[in-house]
Formats: sequence, structure tokens, C-alpha cells
Amino acid sequence: MSFACGIGTLPLMSREYVNSICAELPGAELSDPWGGGHDAWKVGGKMFACVGSVGDGVSVKTPDIETAQMLIDAGVGIKAPYFHRSWVCLPWSTDFEEMSHRLVSSYDIIRASLPKKVQATLTDRF
Repeated sequence: MSFACGIGTLPLMSREYVNSICAELPGAELSDPWGGGHDAWKVGGKMFACVGSVGDGVSVKTPDIETAQMLIDAGVGIKAPYFHRSWVCLPWSTDFEEMSHRLVSSYDIIRASLPKKVQATLTDRF
């Protein structure tokens, strides 16, 4: 199983950049749940970012299907293969600020969905 974005772009961003941002988020943990070189970032056991084994972009959660579709229509990303329609895959050609914003937003969305008891164990980002 591969979670590649399928966008053939010249890499500007990288798996390492994504991992460096995610590693700084409170409670974020890296795993490879399917094997084969996936980087799945989770908080409280729920995924908020995933770089597939092909590694041509990162899939992130958006607040809703409409936001995901808006990002797709604007050319920011594509539908993230194998994920719910509220996820988008951002190619490595994505601007650094946009990439950082989408990673942190995805983290915040997932963190806010965790039980209050779990949220209380995580430190604040600021």
C-alpha cells in the first residue's frame, strides 16, 4: 500500500522538513503503521500527517470536505489517495509557509478531537 500523492513535481520540500515540523508539536509521535517506509504522524493515537513510501508529498487533514475541495480547486493540493475527502495531499512544491500552516492546522484539528483528558496531558504549543 502506498500513500503517494501522484504529483510529478521537482522536490522543494522534503520528508525531513515535514518531520522536523511535526516533531516539534506536543505529543506528536512518528510511526510506520503499514510498513514499507510511511511516516505517519499521530497525536493521541490519531493521525494528522502522512508521507507515503513514495514520498512525493504529505497528506494532511483539513477542517472539512469543503476546505479540502477549495485547496484542490486552488491547485494547492490534490485529493489524498486512500484518505477521507477532508484530507489533501500537498506536493513538495508547496510553499514553506503554506506547508507549515497546513501541518500545524491538521495537528490542531486532530488534537481538538481528542478526549479532554488526553488533551490535558499535552503541553501548549506556544
